[in-house]
Amino acid sequence: MPDPKTLFDKVWDAHVVRPETADTPGVLYIDLHLVHEVTSPQAFSEIEARGLKVRRPDRTYATLDHSTPTLPAGLNGLKPYVTPQAEAQVHTLERNCAAHGVPLAGWGSEDRGVVHVMGPELGLTQPGMTVVCGDSHTATHGAFGALAFGIGTSEVGHVLATQCLLQRKAKAMRV
Repeated sequence: MPDPKTLFDKVWDAHVVRPETADTPGVLYIDLHLVHEVTSPQAFSEIEARGLKVRRPDRTYATLDHSTPTLPAGLNGLKPYVTPQAEAQVHTLERNCAAHGVPLAGWGSEDRGVVHVMGPELGLTQPGMTVVCGDSHTATHGAFGALAFGIGTSEVGHVLATQCLLQRKAKAMRV
């Protein structure tokens, strides 16, 4: 009888593109890449500088999240961003998504919201998927049976370009 596998092992094994070695991390295919305005501007700039495109815009979903004002627009109709940098991040994500064909839950979308809430609410996060986002809270998608990683800006660029993530398999703990 074969050794039983954990849910983690099953999801991991189903997504391995290239196994890890002692010298190199493994390459995992990513089913869903969630993007927001804080960790993506440099990543989009990097792939553009290299002449690359978003590999799977259909597996990438963006939302305005971290830098968006929560107060209503003022009498002048302008949104009260906390800083000019926050406003620039939002406008940059809008431009990058339009340029690369990435779906965006923007200002007029009923789907816009906190990236780790709207992913499951919209049914984007599903059991057995691999999910990444440039945010440390991404692991919360594990509550839905997904294998999820919070990634840094350079990894956001790597996933945009390849739809894969370099990763070493975590050790399991028997409880």
